[in-house]
Amino acid sequence: MPRVYLYVISRDFGFAPNPFHGFCTLATCKPDIRNTANIDDWVFGVGGSILKATGRCIFAMRVTNKITYNEYWSNTLYNDKKPVRNGSKKMLLGDNIYFQDHESNDWNQVYSHHSNSDGSKNLYNLKRDTKSRNVLISKHFFYFGSNAPFIPESLLTEIGYYNKIGHRVYELSEAYKLVNWITQVYGKDVNMVLGDPFNFDKSEAHYSVNTNRITT
Repeated sequence: MPRVYLYVISRDFGFAPNPFHGFCTLATCKPDIRNTANIDDWVFGVGGSILKATGRCIFAMRVTNKITYNEYWSNTLYNDKKPVRNGSKKMLLGDNIYFQDHESNDWNQVYSHHSNSDGSKNLYNLKRDTKSRNVLISKHFFYFGSNAPFIPESLLTEIGYYNKIGHRVYELSEAYKLVNWITQVYGKDVNMVLGDPFNFDKSEAHYSVNTNRITT
């Protein structure tokens, strides 16, 4: 039976998740979710206090594909997800940034939101991101960004969800009302980007796990 994952989003650049170019992808951060979530599972990103969006649904996606970093990198279908650091905001925030050398097994990390500002590898981000080598892909998603609606409080209370670090996992039988809410109320908005990410104005920034800081 499918499962439903909920986690708190504290930064929303349009990088993790990345809702652009026709797919919603989770390719960095949340390695535990990327390791264990499977096709037909749901992933919900709920706003937290840092975004001043507690209880609001930033995005929801039904996983329609799960592939490795090397598959993500080599498949031309996802070329637009590769970052272009002199491109538009959408291209700056490309999340197709990792691939592993077949001979040396060394990881490559391209110039991106998760690299250092000079383009060199950010080893802290690389180590955290590659705890899972999986990318979750959705062709059935809802991305609201800064237009995120409030999830009815009763739906969160019923499953015992509250704002805290980490993620929670529910059987679909436990969280089906939440899934029904997003699909029935916003069904006409599937696969659309309905608002800019909360932090879209900082699209050129770089983030480091080591310092938990944003740099330009």
